[in-house]
Amino acid sequence: MFLTIPTIMTWTRIFAIPLIVGVFYLPDSLALPAEKNLIATVMFVVFAATDWLDGYLARKLNQTSSFGAFLDPVADKFLVCACVLVLVHLQRADVFVALIIIGREIAISALREWMAQIGASKSVAVHMIGKLKTVAQMVAIPFLLFDGPLFGLLDTRVFGVWLIWAAAVLTIWSMVYYLQKALPEIRARAR
Repeated sequence: MFLTIPTIMTWTRIFAIPLIVGVFYLPDSLALPAEKNLIATVMFVVFAATDWLDGYLARKLNQTSSFGAFLDPVADKFLVCACVLVLVHLQRADVFVALIIIGREIAISALREWMAQIGASKSVAVHMIGKLKTVAQMVAIPFLLFDGPLFGLLDTRVFGVWLIWAAAVLTIWSMVYYLQKALPEIRARAR
């Protein structure tokens, strides 16, 4: 099930990365900075929404697959990490936040892979803390990409900065949680 509708939607998140990054390299004669922000924000929101939609369609159309289950979180991590790096480059997010978010994604992905190899993947199954972290990131990133007043009321940079730092805290918290859950297996294998 390499090319099902849900899997193709997952692939679009990966292919979206150079498009979102590329928006910020357009010359100002093609798009003003505020227009680039809006385009990147809309693209991120649309492609991020495919994360929910591809899972829904996979279940609805009975097109779930082990490849899709592998690719989905990889696409999510690529999209989030790329956008966080763009935000660091644009000086809208702190390097320390990027290191926390990207470092955690690498560490937990490696931990989950190892736990799956030893048959203990349920120990590091997705938890509510990880879901809250994801929600905070998925709201913070478009706010920071937009980087302006929303409907003349909301300063997205201020809220985005608060949310990205909240996501960083939740990122650390979730990493500690998953490591604690895996610790008994780690200790058992260390003997």
